[in-house]
Amino acid sequence: MRVVLLGPPGAGKGTQAKGIANAYAIPHISTGDLFRENLKNKTPLGVKAQSYMDAGKLVPDELVIALVEDRIERDDCKNGYLLDGFPRTVAQAEALKAFNEKMGHPLDFAVNISVPSDILVDRITGRRSCPACGATYHIRYNAPKKEGICDNDGTALIQRDDDKPETVKTRIDVYEEESAPLVGYYDKLGKLVTIDGTQSPAEVAEAIKVALGGAR
Repeated sequence: MRVVLLGPPGAGKGTQAKGIANAYAIPHISTGDLFRENLKNKTPLGVKAQSYMDAGKLVPDELVIALVEDRIERDDCKNGYLLDGFPRTVAQAEALKAFNEKMGHPLDFAVNISVPSDILVDRITGRRSCPACGATYHIRYNAPKKEGICDNDGTALIQRDDDKPETVKTRIDVYEEESAPLVGYYDKLGKLVTIDGTQSPAEVAEAIKVALGGAR
């Protein structure tokens, strides 16, 4: 099973990615994790990416594509993979399609978790995290036992800068401008499955299970 996971910030992609990867025994490939791994191990691609980041520049498409292609060529991807955070643009999607065709393994599904912007803002701005243990909470949906305090170690919870209202709106705008066209792209290819992300995580997981053929 080869799956691309689409959806705006706050749609719940991280939660659902784990379920899909476990169900099909395929690796969950997050581009964020992939970057960190290559930077930490100082791979040739990682060193190249670091040079752009050190200069305050965006890592170019061709380098991001090379990182992803290098990862999905590994043995653990023989039976498939779940891509989370890639592709971000139609150009990246075209490159992935060409690579998959060359490998003889076409993409099976593009799962799009759809959530209205106002709900996304509410979800993300309510997040709080523990700077000590990394535990995450939500002031409305998953509140700590004591307001503002981590259940695990008593540390004061923080709101990350990228979870603040002004930043969240910018992140959603960027997604709509750059990544939303992917929905149309995969729809034309007949690969798109759109899931209502306003449901509970369990309901979203069940809807994905049905859409992918029930093998979860």
